[in-house]
Amino acid sequence: MVNVRNNRTLAAISLLSLSLALAACGNTSNSSNDASNASASPSGSASSAAPSSEAPSASPSASASESPSESASASPAQGNGETLTVYLNDFDDIVKPMFEEQTGYKLEIVSGNGAEIMSRIEAEKGNPHWDVVWMDSMPSIEGLGQKGELLEGWTPANVDNLTDFAKTFVPASKAYYPTGAHAASVIVYNTKAFDAASAPKTWADLADKKFKGVVGMADPAVAAPAYPFVAWFFKDKGMDGGKAYFDSVLKNGAHVYPKNPNVAKALTGGEIKAAALQESNAYTLKNSGEPVEIVWPAEGAPASVRVAAIQKDTKHADAAKAFVEFLLDPKTQQALIDKGDESYFEPSAKGATPKADRAKDAKLVVADAPWAAEHEAEIKQWFADNAVK
Repeated sequence: MVNVRNNRTLAAISLLSLSLALAACGNTSNSSNDASNASASPSGSASSAAPSSEAPSASPSASASESPSESASASPAQGNGETLTVYLNDFDDIVKPMFEEQTGYKLEIVSGNGAEIMSRIEAEKGNPHWDVVWMDSMPSIEGLGQKGELLEGWTPANVDNLTDFAKTFVPASKAYYPTGAHAASVIVYNTKAFDAASAPKTWADLADKKFKGVVGMADPAVAAPAYPFVAWFFKDKGMDGGKAYFDSVLKNGAHVYPKNPNVAKALTGGEIKAAALQESNAYTLKNSGEPVEIVWPAEGAPASVRVAAIQKDTKHADAAKAFVEFLLDPKTQQALIDKGDESYFEPSAKGATPKADRAKDAKLVVADAPWAAEHEAEIKQWFADNAVK
């Protein structure tokens, strides 16, 4: 009996020793994985799996010191299948399959025009459903930043590949990043009504009596790129000067349509004979054989800058950062140029090339984003009160 008890005791001791050893090994493995996950940003899934109170771990103070190597883009092996919600107004058919295939994350897209997206964001204030907003409406996104609704202080790993022109649009807060810029409007005319000599060539011509009642433009309160277009004139001429200019254009009988496709339809249908029209819409008309010609005014075409921003309290910070870096990748931007509906734009990433038929001397001018954000409500209200629609 004594021997039996001794044998049992020895067995118990051996079993206990084995359990302790296994536990130690497990702890070592977990510590190693935790360290690995903590250093893998933003592509890892660690912070995405954290409770919502931990999601804003990429706060300005925590993220500003990240090195480029700590901000590597996600890969199929790193994405964990979680769903990222993106609010946007273009390219939804292209970015979803590309991003999901490259990163392993899932993408839920909510699309609409600029007014619809911003109204939705405002309605969800206090309980936002979006993780990233990506629109060609930099002043509106700047306004969200001024209200403290955006993640600040984070630097994408590929930010150094931005062009010098694009770098000028990155705010000091690092609350959003530009993915491209396009002419919010160029001058387009119907060649059945005008030839090169008689067509409008400058923005001042839109108020010339020669073009009374035949000019159209998009509504800055509805179409995302239309506000950056009018904002440039108000910034360049001052508020009173901007009102005076557009008052002269509107009193000259200019037609204001909800969105640029409406302007394009009116131009080809004969309702108007010239227009301030967003450049992708303009080139689409020309390439489809419509009798139109495009004029890039020598003083420049006011640009709409498309930017991406992350919601400050997102529960999917890693996936959101991976999406922004995906948008800044020249291969992504080239795909948008080669295959997208809104494919005429100046890319923000070095290595991406604009459309070959886009004007080589295209000159873009941009209203200062903080200024445009500050005066957005006032300018849009002025148009609502004065435009004949």
